[in-house]
Amino acid sequence: MAVIGIDLGGTKITGAVFDNDGNMLHKVSSLLEHRQGSEVGALVKSTIDSLIDLHKIADIQSAGICVPGIANSKTGKIWAPNIKGWDDYPLQKEIEDHLKNHSIKIDIASDRTCYILGETWKGAAMECSNALFIAVGTGIGVGILVDGKILHGHGDVVGAAGWLALETPYLDEYEMCGCFESQASGNGIAWQTRKIIKGDTLFKESILYNKDVETIIAQDIFEAYEQKDPLAIFVLGKAVRMWGMASANLVSLLNPEKIIWGGGVFGPASQFIDNIYEEACKWAQPVSIRRVCFEQSHLSGDAGLYGAGYLAILSLK
Repeated sequence: MAVIGIDLGGTKITGAVFDNDGNMLHKVSSLLEHRQGSEVGALVKSTIDSLIDLHKIADIQSAGICVPGIANSKTGKIWAPNIKGWDDYPLQKEIEDHLKNHSIKIDIASDRTCYILGETWKGAAMECSNALFIAVGTGIGVGILVDGKILHGHGDVVGAAGWLALETPYLDEYEMCGCFESQASGNGIAWQTRKIIKGDTLFKESILYNKDVETIIAQDIFEAYEQKDPLAIFVLGKAVRMWGMASANLVSLLNPEKIIWGGGVFGPASQFIDNIYEEACKWAQPVSIRRVCFEQSHLSGDAGLYGAGYLAILSLK
């Protein structure tokens, strides 16, 4: 038996064929290149077709698709804020219609759900019954495994951790993506840095003041941090406190065995995992925090891909 896993992100799509033991047999990848709406749907279909061509179609029984947003399991429609035209996109029906001549079952889930599924199958959460995947990239989301079951919630919106309220007063900038995300996502880190540069000269010795402020991205701040830049140290120090407070809240609420950190920011932010745990210890329920392990993702950029493959296997059970 073989299954297909598809990991659709905001800028690229990756697909793979897996066997039942989780071995990756084939892998393909393409950039979205500013595609939108049905163009992205067509790219998903052509990626599946490419994998079918690489493998015997008779062996492929199901396909799992990881999407960068909310996958409504009741309607099969997708909300993906980073893909224009995907406010309520009928991806499930589109793929099923495309594959109507093949007996391939289709299942779709959010990226955060697929991240924790992937780590449970072949990553840091193997053998865990209770684990969280905190994905920090453009935004922030949490995949949640509790007592061996993935949580989905009402409307499949569970894990939208970017909206965690971590400080007062409320600011208008929180409206679009929430308090936590506006401070500690990749976009949030860049936004906070740009705001400081525009607002005052407190860190005027920072090398970041020499850049075009509107082009500053998270990568620039991490590079400046390596040069002991004071503004980068300040902004990332605030992010570490936010990551620590948020994970402390999740530990106190859900009592996981592991918290796995992943997404594009972790990456370079993996150097702070010990500092994040130290901060979390100040805020979390003391028994729970002593029993939880903070780790970087073992699957790195392929967590969603493996999760999509595992989703496909689970759909057959």
